Amino acid sequence: MATPDAVTERVLVYAPIGRDGPASAELLRRNGLAAKVCEDLPSLIDCLGEGAAAVFIAEEGLWGQDPAPLSTWIEGQPAWSDLPFVVLTSHNEAPRVTAWRRRMVSLLRNVSLLERPVQAITLTSALQAALRARTRQYEVKALLEALERSTQGLEALVAARTGQLETANRQLVEEMAERARIEENLRQAQKMEAIGQLTGGVAHDFNNLLMVILGGLDMLERQEDEGRRQRLTQGMRQAAERGSTLTRQLLAFSRRKPLAAEAVDLRSRIGGMRELLDRSLRGDVHVELAFADDLWPVEVDPGELELVILNLAFNARDAMPKGGAITISAMNVAAWRQGDLIGDFVRLIIADTGVGMTPEVRARAFEPFFTTKEIGKGSGLGLAQAYGFARQSGGSVRVESEPGEGARIILMLPRSHRPAAAPRPVAEARPARDAPRFSGCVLLVEDDDEVAALVTEMLQQIGFEVTRAASAAGGLGALANGRRIDVVFSDIMMPGAMNGVDLAREIHARRPDLPVLLTSGYAEAARQAAEDVGVHVLPKPYRLEDLVSAIGETIGQA
Repeated sequence: MATPDAVTERVLVYAPIGRDGPASAELLRRNGLAAKVCEDLPSLIDCLGEGAAAVFIAEEGLWGQDPAPLSTWIEGQPAWSDLPFVVLTSHNEAPRVTAWRRRMVSLLRNVSLLERPVQAITLTSALQAALRARTRQYEVKALLEALERSTQGLEALVAARTGQLETANRQLVEEMAERARIEENLRQAQKMEAIGQLTGGVAHDFNNLLMVILGGLDMLERQEDEGRRQRLTQGMRQAAERGSTLTRQLLAFSRRKPLAAEAVDLRSRIGGMRELLDRSLRGDVHVELAFADDLWPVEVDPGELELVILNLAFNARDAMPKGGAITISAMNVAAWRQGDLIGDFVRLIIADTGVGMTPEVRARAFEPFFTTKEIGKGSGLGLAQAYGFARQSGGSVRVESEPGEGARIILMLPRSHRPAAAPRPVAEARPARDAPRFSGCVLLVEDDDEVAALVTEMLQQIGFEVTRAASAAGGLGALANGRRIDVVFSDIMMPGAMNGVDLAREIHARRPDLPVLLTSGYAEAARQAAEDVGVHVLPKPYRLEDLVSAIGETIGQA
């Protein structure tokens, strides 16, 4: 309650000897204080339960009484309450009385002692002081009650807001789930569109390559002129190399083909490609090189760098149907920053004077298989491969172009703090030569019959006898039957529970001294697993010289 009432403002008087009680009460009433006389200790405790502002007690009323009920009531007061007691004491200073008086003061807690004889004004002022203290306790009570009501209101508000938040959260979760479902449907739609582009682009390019190979083989069987046979063979070899390049472009874009980065001098590396560029481009396309004198080496895969330069040069050539100039330049950029890329970089720019790009074409330039060329003029993987190369190398790439103003492909390549390695010479066609001769028996584990037939011919050409198994389980069976096996040559991807890496691991457990060589059309996917087993992987497609080298190295290591 906010304010005390008549009951809680009264003074309880407990003075059971003679007329002390009624006389004291009458004195208090004459001074404007409400007073009630309690005849005994139980009635005092009952009145305390009803309410009181202060208690006036003559100490002889407590002498010889059981204090436990009064002590229980005092201890049970609420936190805001500390009822004041005014006790009238006697002159008795006997040790026993003094000790009892100390216990009484401790029991009553908030107590004031008045010694007889006491004047009326002293008694009245003492009780008025006690009432003022009690009034402050009532104010504290009112504040606590207001605080409790405020707390309850706040808790109710928090509960209401919590309920609203829970409802909003449920709605948000439902909306997020719906958005995730829509995004997943969109991704599936985009995936189907990408698969359509991938299927069309790869099918077209590979059908052209297969046409060269199949038609060349057919003509090779019908051709007796040695010169024409060599030209047909060279054409089929070039078609196979283009197929290998296309798969390398696909892997570079997907970022699943790890790059073998090393310190590369752009000046010497790209300068060494000058003859290849001049030979590959039309006569009306001129290539200019402009490199800073103090150009830093860059940390990239040199083979992939050359592939990027060729692809971008071909794109620039096709963008200049009436001829023009391609400028390849490079300069140092210290402390370059873009997003999470920070450090020293080399800016490599391939610029042309061609037709340029519209904003719509420029926005899609790095999409795989997106091309503005006619069917059969390109797969649309050139810029996509450049994007994959730059990102895998720890750099970036962007396009600057406007219609009619040519295009600039800008690659930011990370600086290498290692000395640049000497560039390797541009690969040329290797003349046929007699292959080294081996002896012994090779266990060939290959599930594809056509590939197995070709590899068997290649192995027999270099002196091996060949035992073929179509699966890893079949290979283990061939080893277990006691026949002589000197080398195991196995494909990685095969049907059944075991692949080539598992087979190599099992062979090493059974016969640690037996050499094992693995091969795969997607060698990079299993290279780490094969290296963990200690086995070399020969990537497909490979030539006879590559097979000879890999087998010789494998036998030598064993």
